[in-house]
Amino acid sequence: MSAPAPSPLAIVDADPLPRQEEVLTDAALAFVAELHRLFTPRRDELLARRAERRAEIARTSTLDFLPETAAIRADDSWKVAPSPDALNDRRVEITGPTDRKMTINALNSGARIWLADFEDASAPTWENVVLGQVNMADAYTRNIDFTDERTGKSYALRPNEELATVVMRPRGWHLDERHLVDADGTPVPGALVDFGLYFFHNAQRLLDLGKGPYFYLPKTESHLEARLWNDVFVFAQDYAGIPQGTVRATVLIETITAAYEMEEILYELRDHASGLNAGRWDYLFSIVKNFRDGGAKFVLPDRNAVTMTAPFMRAYTELLVRTCHKRGAHAIGGMAAFIPSRRDPEVNKVAFEKVRADKDREANDGFDGSWVAHPDLVPIAMESFDKVLGDRPNQKDRLREDVHVEAADLIAIDSLDARPTYDGLVNAVQVGMRYIEAWLRGLGAVAIFNLMEDAATAEISRSQIWQWINAGVEFEHAGESLKATPELARKVAAEELENIRAELGEEAFAAGNWRQAHDLLLQVALDADYVDFLTLPAYEQLKG
Repeated sequence: MSAPAPSPLAIVDADPLPRQEEVLTDAALAFVAELHRLFTPRRDELLARRAERRAEIARTSTLDFLPETAAIRADDSWKVAPSPDALNDRRVEITGPTDRKMTINALNSGARIWLADFEDASAPTWENVVLGQVNMADAYTRNIDFTDERTGKSYALRPNEELATVVMRPRGWHLDERHLVDADGTPVPGALVDFGLYFFHNAQRLLDLGKGPYFYLPKTESHLEARLWNDVFVFAQDYAGIPQGTVRATVLIETITAAYEMEEILYELRDHASGLNAGRWDYLFSIVKNFRDGGAKFVLPDRNAVTMTAPFMRAYTELLVRTCHKRGAHAIGGMAAFIPSRRDPEVNKVAFEKVRADKDREANDGFDGSWVAHPDLVPIAMESFDKVLGDRPNQKDRLREDVHVEAADLIAIDSLDARPTYDGLVNAVQVGMRYIEAWLRGLGAVAIFNLMEDAATAEISRSQIWQWINAGVEFEHAGESLKATPELARKVAAEELENIRAELGEEAFAAGNWRQAHDLLLQVALDADYVDFLTLPAYEQLKG
């Protein structure tokens, strides 16, 4: 008996966009509807399971490797599928949203990979969701150029052989797409919208170019969530009539629970797995979120004091390299977020040296590649990996069998000799407010204080404010002791709002979303009921 016809999807509360008919075709929406029918119920179950697991962590204040999957970890015989040629050398990856200018610049950047981001670097306005898909299709058909109205500068693609390979990042499982609903009015998960439209329009197109539909999977919290993605891939490939294993996925290990299931995640995706990535801000945010009521030993210091050399972060990154290479997968390092200054060469010099040291560390630790946020950083990261790799595409043969990480090492937060500071509180308010204001204007990748910030930045900022207040942290400031309280956070936020007003001038200040961003930051930082993702209440306020 044939499967029932998919429920028709309706576009709601959205103004028509130029060229949307190229993306939102009947055939493409029928595919997305089928993904929604088949996989959204399991998505919902897995989100409920997240809440159950978080409640267990609140009760026990600990995590461990899973006893029920011990046999998978102990079995040395399995490996992920061999890497396709287009993903074999990933020594430098550039990240960024899929607006037209970024699409051209990222593809032309000299990086081996472009993480084309529909997730944390993109505020999910309907315009960004749909026109991002238009831009991706235009890039693959070389129907893309861009002229900056402000500068008059024109941008066009280099020859195909010089372009970065695209690895596309859809939204995480927790976000819905309110503008696309089924017959019951239920929104389709954003992950299935982003994946479905991209895969439907570009899978065969990419195969014709000698590449394939490659994905970064964000916010994964368990191997069962990876299993769901694998089932999506199997169905999609059959639907499109392309070989199984054509899709490849790199999973971001950016939640503390996923760090305990790295091998199982690779196992679930093994026919479609490409590698794992070690992030920073989302990982720290996940630690705070899960252990927020675990007492003083789980209190993180200022975010900038938690480098990748902190003992618990080093345990995480070294375990990731060992796990990936044991299973034949790529290990991809973290982000160099510095944005070069056009006015201050001394700032650049200091920052470039820090970037170089960070990338040297990753290459020497066994990573096969790493991320940068700006094209000017590509040559620096490339040099670090060239020194270690030479002509080899990767160093997956470096097994790091010297690494031994115990379960407790990954959550030994108190092994870091640093404390929260008042300046750290001020920075969290500044960055959180400035990022949220831009996000509400539809911008997901925002340069703040010479760093490219995305939604993970705002998450760690508001989470640290929440944690410090709820843990009763005391700051030493100007010769006195200041306790972290809601009143102190409100005072700092009010001062920052006035500083921004003075910085911008009344007209520009009034044209922005500053009061709204101020209120939203304080809501998610001070509410007793900690919201899982600030983008959930923020999405309700996002226009478009």
